[in-house]
Amino acid sequence: MRSITVRPLFLLLFFFSLSLTAQTVTSFVNPFIGTSNFGATHPGAQFPHGMASVVPFNVAFKFGKENTFEKDEAWNSRGYIHDNNFLTGFSHVNLSGVGCPDLGSILLMPTTGTLEFDAEKYGSTYSNEQASPGYYRNTLNKYAIEVETSSTLRTGISRYTFPKGQSQILLNLGLGLTNESGGMLKVVANDEVEGFKTIGTFCYHSEDVRPVYFVAKLSKAAKTAGAWKKMPKYKGVEGEWIGYNDTYKPYENYRHEIAGDDIGAYFQFDTTEGEQIAVKVGISYVSIENARANLSAEQAKFDFEATRDQAQEKWQQLLSRVQVKGSKEKKTIFYTALYHTLIHPNIIQDSNGDYPLMGQFGIGNTHGKNRYSVYSLWDTNRNLHPLLSLLYPEIQSEMVNTMVDMAKESGWLPKWELLAMETNVMVGDPATPVIADTYLRGITDFDVDAAYQFAKKAALTTKHNLLRPENKKYSELGYVPIDGEDKWGGTVSTSLEYYIADWNLAQLAKALGHEKDYQLFLQRSMNYKKLFDSETGMLRPKHNNGDWFSPYDPQLGRNFEPAPGYIEGNAWNYRFYVPHDIRGLITILGGENTFIQELVKTFETDNFDMANEPDITYPYLFNYVPGEEWRSQEKVTELIKKYFHNTPGGIPGNDDAGTLSAWLVFSMMGFYPVSPGDMNFALVTPSFDEITITLNQDYYSGKKLVIKSKKNNNKDEYISDINFNNKKVNAYFIDHHQLVSGGELTFFLHENRG
Repeated sequence: MRSITVRPLFLLLFFFSLSLTAQTVTSFVNPFIGTSNFGATHPGAQFPHGMASVVPFNVAFKFGKENTFEKDEAWNSRGYIHDNNFLTGFSHVNLSGVGCPDLGSILLMPTTGTLEFDAEKYGSTYSNEQASPGYYRNTLNKYAIEVETSSTLRTGISRYTFPKGQSQILLNLGLGLTNESGGMLKVVANDEVEGFKTIGTFCYHSEDVRPVYFVAKLSKAAKTAGAWKKMPKYKGVEGEWIGYNDTYKPYENYRHEIAGDDIGAYFQFDTTEGEQIAVKVGISYVSIENARANLSAEQAKFDFEATRDQAQEKWQQLLSRVQVKGSKEKKTIFYTALYHTLIHPNIIQDSNGDYPLMGQFGIGNTHGKNRYSVYSLWDTNRNLHPLLSLLYPEIQSEMVNTMVDMAKESGWLPKWELLAMETNVMVGDPATPVIADTYLRGITDFDVDAAYQFAKKAALTTKHNLLRPENKKYSELGYVPIDGEDKWGGTVSTSLEYYIADWNLAQLAKALGHEKDYQLFLQRSMNYKKLFDSETGMLRPKHNNGDWFSPYDPQLGRNFEPAPGYIEGNAWNYRFYVPHDIRGLITILGGENTFIQELVKTFETDNFDMANEPDITYPYLFNYVPGEEWRSQEKVTELIKKYFHNTPGGIPGNDDAGTLSAWLVFSMMGFYPVSPGDMNFALVTPSFDEITITLNQDYYSGKKLVIKSKKNNNKDEYISDINFNNKKVNAYFIDHHQLVSGGELTFFLHENRG
């Protein structure tokens, strides 16, 4: 089985380091964290960056009052919700921590008794749930069936322990989260089925649709196998409803292709008490043949234990790159967050290297490299990719190489890419900060010249710009005006994202020796001042003619209500969203005292949203004013305790493909990247007594970075001094390159603040 590429020298050093500790950090991962409170994570069997995963699907219906079943209105955004208890199958392609529906498809469901095709009727409540990295299990109460699942990079495996009697295994292509319908399947034999399911229109955007192909094989041949199709009603010439009245039509021993919106396959058995039957499923976004090849490459046998152990070993290898000393509760929160940062982006190439080309229906080949998908860049550019650059630079390198290859294929860097389709979800130009930040951190083994030219194309093109559709007016005025645009389209938010992208492009230009470009894009990045309204102290929507948008309520937009000029927030959420020039923002706000007062007011008036990406850096901004750094230490500690905990609701909102989890990982380690492209980390109080990061010496000169907290008692939470390699750090910031040179970062803590 192919695994994520790790260079030989680092691999030897890593396994030597791993052998020195008996601690299994995977035991501290609780995959149920984030499965409630709109966290949108799943507890299913997941391989690191895996294309396939096996996830309980419990959102089509829920168990209602008086033993009835009712439609779950939340089904369209998440495949699993911990609060629900009515399951209709186990899906094999899934998203984790995203806010819109897609995938959640190719569902298997074991049943007993009478053969039934209606999910509402064959669904079951469940109990005895357990989950760990690469493994999930439960008991289907209706059937007394024990279910266990695991996965590899491109395949899943399920093992069912049946009671005595007639039993079935169903494959349903009608259920799922995708907005697209339709599929095809063929029962190849009494122990095999193949086909595809159509997916696409993520967040209801009209991007292309794609098929996801599969091959499922059973460990035992069924006594009877076949297909079914739901036969919908249709209208006659007079408009009357005629036809099959929404019934399910079975096709016994069917060996031909069957297509439709609601189709499936079934396999029937006479099982003995405790008999186990396994099903393995191969996935591909290229072809059925490749799905079968992936299955042969990664699960040639039906060896459930070996598959589970292999997944856990891979998780242990990656997660143990960071070792922490502290309470079990804190370790669980930390390692689960780190686990969530290693799900997306996920690989999309098959075992032979084939993958779908970006933005077109063609096939490319990676020739041994890893190719990734699911780039939620509006979210992840802020902290997830800087975290990967620090802890897993070899993986971040592969991800940036993928981004550049996508641009070479489609003409544009990705924005919110899903399965080689550009969904155009959210605003801004988030690929540029990721590329610049990665290069500046010292990860340079990608085609940076091509990346730079594609980033410039996005910044300068004023017609038919797929990344910056508002770029014409932005280039002319220095901001995106509210005139002529959908007034709910987020013109201030869009402008602020463009400023950050321009600033990052300026930093990359400088590093590459393009001085004129550096000056141009640096100047453009400072145009945020044109949106500063001195009367309200806000970054305010503006018209073409320079007039302010009125009437204006800075509070409008809380709780995701529509607000002119802002995306997913209000003016307060975006008030300090100039992370590339905080010192300049302090000046135009009226100085340090006013800045601190207004920043404090943001939290006191409940205008800070921990689940809203643009403002999640705000707790660290107190570090920019000497003498006020204690506020960042206090606020970050407070937010961790308030919002992150070892429960299903233990993430404060949508994890956004690992972004909130990355915030937590950084924050618990005691440092945070205030802005992509800025190599200075803001320093706060670590959550652990000691943290040891094993650095990848193929990228960084240091072997290890050790972070220690020196306390006199457990009440010591405020920093009195900071040393790095026994030299005093004279600010509450430290450079990335200093940290990756290796050594010891020591925080001396005391009880009193300030």
